[in-house]
Amino acid sequence: MKALINGIDVEYRDEGRGIAVILIHAFPMSQAMWDEQVAVLGRICRVITVDLRGFGDSDVPPGPYWMPLMASDVRGLMSRLGIDAAVLMGLSMGGYVAMSFYRNFPDAVRGLILADTRAAADNPEGRERRLKSAEKAEREGTESIVDEMVQVLLSQAAIETRPDVVSRVRRIALQNQPGALAAAQLGMAARTDSAEMLAAADCPSLVIVGSEDRLSTPGETRGWQERMPNSRLAVIEGAGHLSNIEQPDQFNRAVAEFITTLAI
Repeated sequence: MKALINGIDVEYRDEGRGIAVILIHAFPMSQAMWDEQVAVLGRICRVITVDLRGFGDSDVPPGPYWMPLMASDVRGLMSRLGIDAAVLMGLSMGGYVAMSFYRNFPDAVRGLILADTRAAADNPEGRERRLKSAEKAEREGTESIVDEMVQVLLSQAAIETRPDVVSRVRRIALQNQPGALAAAQLGMAARTDSAEMLAAADCPSLVIVGSEDRLSTPGETRGWQERMPNSRLAVIEGAGHLSNIEQPDQFNRAVAEFITTLAI
């Protein structure tokens, strides 16, 4: 389904009934990464997935795609669907969008699920890597970025022994346009540090990390999660950065348990 939000057509899915849970995808993916979550969570809640601007089947406007801008798109979709407050679940870049959403629209958040993401802003080296990645996407195309990303998005075990997972991640990511990847990298490079904000957050929160995540490591994740009041940590064993794809059963169980406590 499509909705006109902030002047662009945004593609989304809306399934199930009950408490609203909005799933915000990672870079360089789309809402297709949430298929296993929709199938399971749709039995216990209302699940909404969205292609962020530039990704999947949403429009591809000029960038950069700032995190507050994408958060505003999510808020606009909520308004279109008549949702006053929702649980936000973001993975990686989706986590950055969810944090920006909470900063700007705290009263619209019933709970936060932050998966395989980072509270800190990029350091100078990280920002420089993103800027170079944006340039490479524009210069060499989507495939050049996807091939690099697969090597860090997945655990080494998945890369070596699960060709179906590797193929699925590549297939989803390759549908995105180079300009969108560049625009999102620029937006992430400029994002605000969220560590202090999260330390003061009072909404129920679940933080998830794959045990083999090399981008947002379990140690780093635990460091900022322990400062969050009213939060819990779930480590997904045997999963890399895309923990929902590598170990969907573990991931879904952790999320379902958290949502059930909010729905009581």
